[in-house]
Amino acid sequence: MQKIKVWDPVVRVLHWSLAIAVLGNFLNEEGDLIHRWEGYAAVGIVISRIIWGFIGSEHARFSSWFPTPATLKSYLAAQLRGEHPRFLGHNPAGAVMMLFLLLMVLSLGATGYMMGSDAFFGEEWLETLHETLAYTLLTGVGLHVAAAIFESWRHRENLPAAMLHGYKRANASPKPHDIRH
Repeated sequence: MQKIKVWDPVVRVLHWSLAIAVLGNFLNEEGDLIHRWEGYAAVGIVISRIIWGFIGSEHARFSSWFPTPATLKSYLAAQLRGEHPRFLGHNPAGAVMMLFLLLMVLSLGATGYMMGSDAFFGEEWLETLHETLAYTLLTGVGLHVAAAIFESWRHRENLPAAMLHGYKRANASPKPHDIRH
């Protein structure tokens, strides 16, 4: 079976570093110094990933997978018809999830920073928002992991392993714009 390098080392390191930072912050949720620095690290990782989305390798770049409403609609329609197109990079639904997760981490970073500032210190609404965002992120992470497992089963390809070594099967990989209504 021919394999192709899809996920470059930068994508893989940022992916797993962010997973560790999010898990670490969930396990250490007291808001102490470690929690804050893990949060800063997570925001730095996301900012690095955004930069890499413009200058990185083909499958890392937003231009190769950014989900437009039309591509997402076509992809979901294909799913409803029982068609399950396989992508080398992110499929449109996975791309939406990726953007959502990045947005959640940035939102948590912003609210966490605000909670430590003089202007917002001790504000209950902000603490509630930060906690709600954290559990929303964890729900998204759970859906992301479940989808990776499901898609691995459906396409008979170990996607978590691909995010470790970077390789996927080379065959059958439409681009989002290749999906027809």
